Amino acid sequence: MTLDAALSEAIFRGEWRKFDGLSDADRSMLGYAEKLTLAPATVQREDLDDLRAHGFDDRGILQINLIASWFNYINRVADGLGVGRE
Repeated sequence: MTLDAALSEAIFRGEWRKFDGLSDADRSMLGYAEKLTLAPATVQREDLDDLRAHGFDDRGILQINLIASWFNYINRVADGLGVGRE
């Protein structure tokens, strides 16, 4: 989550890679969260190793995973119930 409206929009549109000012750690985290969201079965040890290489410890990786997974879950619940649709 970010308070930067432009970054939020870039993430929403899947264009965060083009966003200036992100650290390498942020890019690693966002890449992992995107992969976990779009293709979870393809996550491999190398993805976790990349997060570790960018300074995330096991607790940080777990937090990234839990937050991304929770948002994925709650969005699917809302979608399945038609919440937010006209």
